[in-house]
Amino acid sequence: MDHEPFDPPRLAINRVYTRRGDQGETSLVGGQRVPKDGLRIDAFGSVDELNAFVGAARATAATLATPEIAPLLTILVRVQHQLFNLGSILATLPQDVHPKQARISEADVAQLETEIDRMNAELPSLRSFVLPGGNRLDAELHICRTVCRRAERACVALGRSESVPPEALRYLNRLSDALFVWSRWASHVTGARETLWEPNQ
Repeated sequence: MDHEPFDPPRLAINRVYTRRGDQGETSLVGGQRVPKDGLRIDAFGSVDELNAFVGAARATAATLATPEIAPLLTILVRVQHQLFNLGSILATLPQDVHPKQARISEADVAQLETEIDRMNAELPSLRSFVLPGGNRLDAELHICRTVCRRAERACVALGRSESVPPEALRYLNRLSDALFVWSRWASHVTGARETLWEPNQ
């Protein structure tokens, strides 16, 4: 019996360019040709951009090479896989979704909540908003947070005219919160000083 929830990729990327997108269209998973500036493309394109920024933050975390930061590295690579799963489902019209196609699940959302609660419990209480830039990793995680919010807005916009899985929206909403907590946690375990917003500074 197959215990893997999703089918493995069935890809053969032998040729990078096809010239088929030169007129401003691209293909969805089901083969439909759609404009590159369409809402669905914007949604999974924003998720793809977020994945790239999470990768940059992961690379920065890896350069710190401290045992304390290791849990975050594990989390970030998992999030990158989950974002690819999310992109897969957003790139597919609802009628073309395969039962074993990669997607975001409620378990993914719940896992983020568990990690938020666990890491936030280690942090001092906040008395103001945090300005990004305590160190490079903190700043990159805040960039991820803001790109995540943009991806969420793109999915909300798509959902006004087409079907978007509700767990996808919940995941992005929770991931943004998680990225905020992870930025604070990373500063905390690396000894970086948080810069708090002072309106009269």
